[in-house]
Amino acid sequence: MKIMKQYVIDELRPNDFEKLKAYLDTTFGVSEVEGLYRIPIEEELLTDIQREHHECGPFYLAAELEPDKLACELLARPKNRIRCNCIGYATEAQRNHFIRRIDGIFEQLEMMT
Repeated sequence: MKIMKQYVIDELRPNDFEKLKAYLDTTFGVSEVEGLYRIPIEEELLTDIQREHHECGPFYLAAELEPDKLACELLARPKNRIRCNCIGYATEAQRNHFIRRIDGIFEQLEMMT
């Protein structure tokens, strides 16, 4: 079992939670699991093995929203498989893009103050 790498933004205020939840629900859809969101990895950021595994995709990074925090897993995984060699820690490019995307959401919602 791998240890989990995460990007966490904590100490969310109740109003921030509501704004963020509304944005994530609208942008990424309501998940089967409350508070869990699949944030897609853009095609140009996929690794060679992820590109080869069309049947496994689409690939995403998961974000879990709780009332006081947003915890983002830095594990690239496919929607259609639980175990496969195409699953792995986000590459540097995937990780950096994902963190910029999350930070951009917080800026857009004016939650960085």
